Amino acid sequence: MIRSLSRRRMLSLLAAGAAGGIAGLPRPAPAQDRRTMVTVVKIAGVPWFNALERGVRKAGDDFGLASTMVGPANVDPAQQVKLLEDLIARRVDVIGLVPLDVKVAEPVLRRAQAAGIAVITHEGPEQEGRTWNVELIDSVRFGEEQMKRLAAEMKETGEYVVYVGTLTTPLHNKWADAAIAYQQKHYPRMKLAADRFPGADEIDTAQRTTLDVTRAHPKVRGILGFGSNGPIGAGNAVRQRRLGQRIAIVGTVLPSQAKPLIMDGTIREGFLWNPTEAGYAMVAVAKMVLDGRAIVDGIEIPGLGRATVDVPGRQIRVDKIMRINKETVDGLIAQGL
Repeated sequence: MIRSLSRRRMLSLLAAGAAGGIAGLPRPAPAQDRRTMVTVVKIAGVPWFNALERGVRKAGDDFGLASTMVGPANVDPAQQVKLLEDLIARRVDVIGLVPLDVKVAEPVLRRAQAAGIAVITHEGPEQEGRTWNVELIDSVRFGEEQMKRLAAEMKETGEYVVYVGTLTTPLHNKWADAAIAYQQKHYPRMKLAADRFPGADEIDTAQRTTLDVTRAHPKVRGILGFGSNGPIGAGNAVRQRRLGQRIAIVGTVLPSQAKPLIMDGTIREGFLWNPTEAGYAMVAVAKMVLDGRAIVDGIEIPGLGRATVDVPGRQIRVDKIMRINKETVDGLIAQGL
């Protein structure tokens, strides 16, 4: 009888422990014991990074990682650093980063690596302190193709301006450099009206900038926007001033966001890669690193296919430029973009 009561008592204690835990009894391993990856983007809550987050979360589910995304409320490198420092303190297994300022981010990424945390960047080919950088485009070609389209719309003559997210955003400025160099070599009758303008990550900022530009530079006939909100803000301003027939807008956009401006001809054409695929690829590469897989030229990256890999430079690249225009926009939106 004593043995029977003891057995029932033990079963009762085990049941209580499984339900909520009691002192002295171990709990089952919680889901959060999975390896963790947190990706820090340039700004939270905008459509582009919402799309990237879908890829981050889907890949986390597919590869068994607790994979999430965070970002600052404003385009501010210092806020990015604070988020990165918090992740180091939390001892996550992998940090993902879409950098705003490679110089500002470098010291904190060095500390992350010293703590044994892998770092996977996107849009960060010049970011020091990374384990790998993942790109879905060739950066020089991406800038050149957009300049070709802008030049065609401007009949290869007249003044234009260029917008970037910030003057330190690495890829935006690399694309701008490539576009401007291509113009100077191939379209001598075109002229850059002023130094490039920051603010292309925020619609309101790009709209205000465009209103100022069209007043200060009344001969401007083209706007090239690198940063998915730049062409949207520029388009709103051009609409507001009824300049859509005179000023051509070309740039990086998200189809679902840009469709009204594309369909009415305000944005002549948009260019991008798939941000959802980019988020997925960052997590896929993180999984390879955590598993100790060798990453070599020609490797198959889940979700992307065969990649060109610069092993010494820690770069992984595929070339998936997409063009957004009246013929393609609905199909791309149907894909969730």
